[in-house]
Amino acid sequence: MACFLSDNTAPAHPRVIEAMGKALSTEGLAYGQDRESLRCQELFRDRLGESARAYAVSTGSAANVLGLKSLVDRHEAVVCAASAHINQDECAAPEAVGGFKLIPLRHEDGRIAPVDLPPLLAAKGFVHHAQPKVVSITQCTEYGALYPMETIRAIADFAHSNDMLLHMDGARLANACAALNCSLKSMTTDLGVDALSFGGTKNGCAMAEAVVFLREGVGETFPYLRKQTLQLNSKMRLISAQFCAYFEDDLWLACAQQANNAAVRLAELAGNVPGVEITRPVETNAVFARPPAGAVEPLQARYPFYMWDEGAGEARWMCSWSTSNEDIESFVRALEEASNAS
Repeated sequence: MACFLSDNTAPAHPRVIEAMGKALSTEGLAYGQDRESLRCQELFRDRLGESARAYAVSTGSAANVLGLKSLVDRHEAVVCAASAHINQDECAAPEAVGGFKLIPLRHEDGRIAPVDLPPLLAAKGFVHHAQPKVVSITQCTEYGALYPMETIRAIADFAHSNDMLLHMDGARLANACAALNCSLKSMTTDLGVDALSFGGTKNGCAMAEAVVFLREGVGETFPYLRKQTLQLNSKMRLISAQFCAYFEDDLWLACAQQANNAAVRLAELAGNVPGVEITRPVETNAVFARPPAGAVEPLQARYPFYMWDEGAGEARWMCSWSTSNEDIESFVRALEEASNAS
């Protein structure tokens, strides 16, 4: 049964699985000194720039929380969209594990605007307020929306001119690069991003995430923090090998393009079903739609998906690298049947 619940539900790509098997079939040095991990570092530098230092972790939550923790002191804060994953879906891990305050801002489809940042400066130097230190943006957002590259540059410029840093949650960075037809480096390092949570798990990997620092002087003590917070895996080659396969022959890009194309196709077909409204532009691999209320339960019984906004009757259908045309056509037939019966 095809699943449109999340791109997390997709299988790992066969090339990733093969790489994992090869890495574990022989002995290798522990804690990231193996050949796969050293090669992984080279590949991150090739894709993100010579200053890039990547540290593999096993979950996206760890990448976000630990990456941000390494950028702030206990009296400092991280600014983000109110809808950001770190604010909505990390079970208060930023506060509990990271020990830092989040300052959520209004947003449009998950994007914060540069114009909303200057008022934050009123807290600077005022001892009663947490000091804003990091702006965290998500590319692409939880709504599948894209930050224009010039907007990222504007946010970076604001941050740097006010003694702040820019962090990017790149859980679906590959989908953003595929949609905007740009390289990983041109989306991050070249725009002034200081630290990056780099995701592979949603796009063909099994469990591969990384914290990447993109310029010198940022995140220097992270190796100790990773160990202290239980993310230094002894068989690090299990994660590193996934990234090696992911980068080889631009598998990351092919997987993201497939997912994005699947979402466009799904929106096109579903939008032709009477009573179904596509509620947001399809920019990456997420489709937001309002099906007839009576169609939701029978459709979910056959194809799992989230109701994104229960009050508005808005559903989210996620596509992945493994979503096929057959999956889409079967889902749309079931949608049409459920809609007609509602």
